[in-house]
Amino acid sequence: MNGRHFPFLLYWEHKRAREENQEEKENMSILEVNHLKKIYTTRFSGNQVQALSNLSFSVEEGEYVAIMGESGSGKTTLLNILAALDKPTGGEVLLNGKNIVEINEKEISAFRRENLGFVFQDFNLLDNFSLKDNILLPLVLSGVRYPEMEKRLHPITKRLGIEEGVPCKEPIFEICYKCDELNDPLINDTHAIAMGIATREELNRVWELTAQINQLLIKLFDSVGVRLIDFKIEFGKDADGNIMLADEISPDSCRLWDKDTNEKLDKDRFRREMGNVEEAYIEICKRLTKEEA
Repeated sequence: MNGRHFPFLLYWEHKRAREENQEEKENMSILEVNHLKKIYTTRFSGNQVQALSNLSFSVEEGEYVAIMGESGSGKTTLLNILAALDKPTGGEVLLNGKNIVEINEKEISAFRRENLGFVFQDFNLLDNFSLKDNILLPLVLSGVRYPEMEKRLHPITKRLGIEEGVPCKEPIFEICYKCDELNDPLINDTHAIAMGIATREELNRVWELTAQINQLLIKLFDSVGVRLIDFKIEFGKDADGNIMLADEISPDSCRLWDKDTNEKLDKDRFRREMGNVEEAYIEICKRLTKEEA
């Protein structure tokens, strides 16, 4: 690479209001950087280091822009500012006409989630989260409900080449905290313990019961020519604090595919607007009750 260093790639998702005038759309840059300046002050000596000086450029819709330069030339500083991860000493950064430099700290995280996307060189993924959890995390923080998360996840997994329905080497357990006010957020086991929802022993019991149910359902649906892709169940506690399972097993709570054709026979037909929802549910009922189609 001839000593050049590319810390991460940055892209902008451009969203415009439908009511905007078409002529204004054509003339407006997605990104405008005007007279950008960044000066760092060293911690101990107090010396000033100028990383950026009077930098101006624009990016139009549909353009791909590569930022190149030697190590120490200010690439990382510039990208951090464009990604709203750092503030400049002077100048402005206009994204769709909005000066992101002026956005306060309270609002900046939400702005990044809704308007910016970037891939760091070192990934910055959460080690104790699955790949799916890492993808869904921004939606969890934005308060998106789980069904909508699943709907959005499908095209992402398709784009990333994560094939739907591939058997896992081991079962994957996920936890959602049942709370309508919080939109049933996705959490992990350490969250559940820290929040006092369950102890480690109680979680182990939940895992044990879920694993048993998984094996029973796999055999049951396999016997009628159906693949169990995944399922959800709800646990709670009775008045004495005992772990209780209270849920239904249906195409509403399971993802079920025909074993020969991979035809979806579950609520995905409704979520993805595939049609024939009632027919799919009836087909599952007929197979389980051995009724002739």
